[in-house]
Formats: sequence, structure tokens, C-alpha cells
Amino acid sequence: MNFSQRDKKHNWHPYTQHKTVPDFPAIVKGKDALLWDENGKEYIDAIASWWVNPFGHSNKVMADAIYEQLTTLEHVLFGGFTHNKAVELSEKLMEILPSNQQKIFYSDNGSTAVEVAIKVALQYNYNKGIKKTKVIAFEDAFHGDTFGAMAASGITFFTEAFKGSLLEVVRIPVPTAGNEEQTIKTLENLVKTNEFAAFIFEPLVLGAAGMVMYSAEVLDKLISICNQNNVFTIADEVMTGFGKTGKTFASDYLENKPDMMCLSKALTGGTIPMAITTFSQEIFEGFYHDDTDKALFHGHTFTANPTGCAAALASISLLQTDEIQQNIQTVHQSHLAFQSKIKNHPKVKTTRVLGVIFALEIKTETQESYYGTMRNKLYNFFIENGVILRPVGNIVYILPPYIIAENQLQKVYQTIENALEIV
Repeated sequence: MNFSQRDKKHNWHPYTQHKTVPDFPAIVKGKDALLWDENGKEYIDAIASWWVNPFGHSNKVMADAIYEQLTTLEHVLFGGFTHNKAVELSEKLMEILPSNQQKIFYSDNGSTAVEVAIKVALQYNYNKGIKKTKVIAFEDAFHGDTFGAMAASGITFFTEAFKGSLLEVVRIPVPTAGNEEQTIKTLENLVKTNEFAAFIFEPLVLGAAGMVMYSAEVLDKLISICNQNNVFTIADEVMTGFGKTGKTFASDYLENKPDMMCLSKALTGGTIPMAITTFSQEIFEGFYHDDTDKALFHGHTFTANPTGCAAALASISLLQTDEIQQNIQTVHQSHLAFQSKIKNHPKVKTTRVLGVIFALEIKTETQESYYGTMRNKLYNFFIENGVILRPVGNIVYILPPYIIAENQLQKVYQTIENALEIV
């Protein structure tokens, strides 16, 4: 019995209705933008394995950094101790983060990075005797699967079973082109109530919603409104961080910087689960007190794991090389060329590009569900043709490793064109 068949006996996969899916390909090897399954079939990883592998698979620089750390200090508790790699990583992050970010809190995945930010926003006000118990978020947002992150997410079937148990979140429209004024007015009306501790958003791109994009200018306005009304702003950069949008962070496009930022995914180059929530000094000082009860009582066994910190340091160093920065621009230009070619296709409704992110929306007569018939047909077609893409309903997106070869990218584009003929 092969790995694919053996997998079904014990493994419960994420976002999967096991009764209705076929056997999964069992991946046994990866190199650069390619993966191979147990039967030797080759796949182009056109979404960087859920947006985490900017430098490709089995990257030697990453592997060497991790090996060196594993044979020096693999882990030490961060409660009551520190270590050199956490110090070095915090210093490196200070060089690349917006200048208002001064404090680093380590956790283990994107959902918990968001969870920490929401808890901090609520407790900051609690510590000061202020009652602010609600959060503002975009419609169709996705911030993760833990309870606070889930509450802030707007994709209903992810949260429907738990809605009676969630933090109160009020949603505002995504400020896409033509919708900006409605979003601004809705936010202005909400913040005047003094009930909201924070506004959380995916800056410029809503990933799980189908790479929905909006402008930096309108986000600057929304942040300004929050600043004027003492509502904290939280930039969920779990997807957008570390080069995806063409800048190191999507927040780098903004004049007004968020009070908190959530980082994960590409933080460690796709090697070790790790996450970070960053804060302004003002927020940290809301917990700095003689009263122990005002501390942030949140932690993880593997908080600031040294091996993860070493991986993050290597990942940031790679990102800053001229070669990778040029690769990001090369992928961007290839996306723009493909956009020009495909945008007038009779089955294409819209296209959009930002950095290494490309998305197109397929015309449909009815609204396609997230995991509906069209999505499944497209997904299966891509896998059969050796390309890993995960459509969101009728939206197909590409978010490849920065090191993807041009011929591989052209195969991805051609496979998408071929897929349009079957829908």
C-alpha cells in the first residue's frame, strides 16, 4: 500500500470533507519551485505551499542555518530566559519594520499572531479601566482559525458553527474601487461610539477572499480615522509580509503605519512554524506596571524557538539579496504580461496584479461557492496537469516562490489558459 492510501487510515487534513475527496498525492521530495510525488510525477508549486516558501523547497541556505542552530541550541524556554537568536532577530526586524514598531512578541502560527494582537488591544483598554470590547474588520476577511482570529474573519462557513461563542466583531465593506466612500463613512460612524478596541485588516490584499485588492490611499484614510478616535489598527501581514506585494511589507505602501502587525508564513522561509506580533512602544507601556496582573499572560511552549529564529534570520537575509529582489520584479513583470494577454479573454471577468500576486476572476452566471463545483473542477485539472493552484470559487490566483523559473511560470499561465476552455 502506497503513502497516499496509507494516509487515509489516520490523517485528518485541513479544510477537507474526507467523504467526498479522492486520495491525495503523497509528496516525497521538493527542490526550488518543484515537488515530486511518490510515483515520480512532477508539480510546479505555483502558490509556494500556501504562501510560505518564497525561496523554494530544500533551500540550502535555509537548511544550513537550521542545521547549525540545531547542533548548537535547538530550543530553550523563553519564559525567564532569552537567547542570542531571539535578540538578533528582533534587532534585524527593527531594521525592516515600520519605525513605529518597537516590541516583538513571538508565537507559532498566523492565527495565534492575530489572537495575540486582539487580546492585547482588549487588555490594553482593560488595564486602563476603559470598556472597549468590540473589534472592526472587513467583510470577507480571513484572519485564522483560533477563536479571536475566527471572530474577525468574515467567510461564514468557516465560522458558522461557532458564531454564538465569538467575540463581537462589526464588519465594514472592503474599500474596492468605487466602494471607498461607503467604507470610510461606515468606519467613521462606528468609531464614534467608543466601543471598539481595534480595527484589523489585511493590508491591500484579502488573500483567502480571492486576492481582493484595494488602494493604499484609502487604507491610509481608514487608519487616520482610527488614530483620531483612539482605535488601535492591526495589520494582518501573515500573507502579504516579506515581499509578496513588491515591498517588504504591504504596510510600506502606507503613510500611516499600523499600531500592530501580525507576521508568519514566509517569516521562516517555509521551514519551521513560527509567528510574530509587533507593537508600538505605546501599546507595550500599557502593560508595563508594578501590578503583575497587568502583564500579558499569553505564551507558547515554543515561543521564540531558537531554531525558528535562526530560520527567520536566514530568510530575511535571503530576501534582502539583490538576486531575490530582482526575481520579485521579474515575476511581477511576467504577471503583467500575462494579464495583458488574458484580460480580454471572453471567460475572464477581471484580473489584478500586485507584486508576485496575480488573480483572475472567471465569468459565471451564478455566484460560485468557495469549494463549489467550478473550483473543484479547476483544482483537479491543475493537479492533473502538474500545477499546484488552489482556486477560491471562480477566482484563480498565482503566488509563486520568488525563485520560480520563467519557463515554469509560462507553464502555469498556459495551464490556466487551458483551464478556461473547460469551464
